[in-house]
Amino acid sequence: MAQTMVNIRMDEELKKNMEKTCQELGLNMTTAFIIFAKKMTREKRIPFEVSYDPFYSERNMRAIDESIEQLRQGKTVVKTMEELEEMANE
Repeated sequence: MAQTMVNIRMDEELKKNMEKTCQELGLNMTTAFIIFAKKMTREKRIPFEVSYDPFYSERNMRAIDESIEQLRQGKTVVKTMEELEEMANE
């Protein structure tokens, strides 16, 4: 099976903490993300509870709906953390 590279941007402190947690579990981050991707694909859902801040709920739901529609159309959605932060502050 062919493999592909996936780049993920995240806060440096979060990355450090995730690497530590993965190491404690005997994993690396790649394996952890693959486990997540396989479980999500198999179950057709995010495999854990996701909650949101009610202050942003309406805007978040519009953004999620927009992202889902873009994915259905085969479009790739790419945003930097800075762009996401700007959207959150609007």
